[in-house]
Amino acid sequence: MPDRDRLYIRTPEFARVAERIEQVNTLTARLNALPYEDKAARAALLAEITGGPVPDSVTVYPPFYSHYGLGIDFGEKVFVNQGCTFMDYTGGGTIRLGDGVMIGPKTNLIAADHPSRPAQRSEFLTMAPITIEAGAWLGAAVTVLPGVTIGRGAVVGAGTVVAKDVPPDTVVTGPAAIERKRWSA
Repeated sequence: MPDRDRLYIRTPEFARVAERIEQVNTLTARLNALPYEDKAARAALLAEITGGPVPDSVTVYPPFYSHYGLGIDFGEKVFVNQGCTFMDYTGGGTIRLGDGVMIGPKTNLIAADHPSRPAQRSEFLTMAPITIEAGAWLGAAVTVLPGVTIGRGAVVGAGTVVAKDVPPDTVVTGPAAIERKRWSA
């Protein structure tokens, strides 16, 4: 498992992050309420969410949800279908989409998590980057977890939960709930 950055909850830094989350929730609500044909306004709001210009060749179908926005980086000719959620943070929780990436509807890219141990869950978040390399295709309702890289040209089948790296030019499918460890309370 890759090293993960931590963001402690009861800190001034987290208070600033929480303000940004509120701002992005407002922006995504506006984005998702726009008439579909208003492509210019959608592009402007997406740029405001991500904190910079998004390539003209990027297509993001609403509804689209982002947690923070500033940690998302779109390559050229990226396609994001309806109902996707990108939970990003700057620093350790970035989401990078390479050129030509295709993302199916209801896909979740989750670059942040809470610790597993009950006593720590409300103390801090852990973050690790997600990288989807050029030409990769994620089917419908895929969930990608923190720290994962999906290799160039790989295909992730519908409904797959991706908890470890996917090599380039491979196909992976299927949900998995594998016991990883146990601890006593």
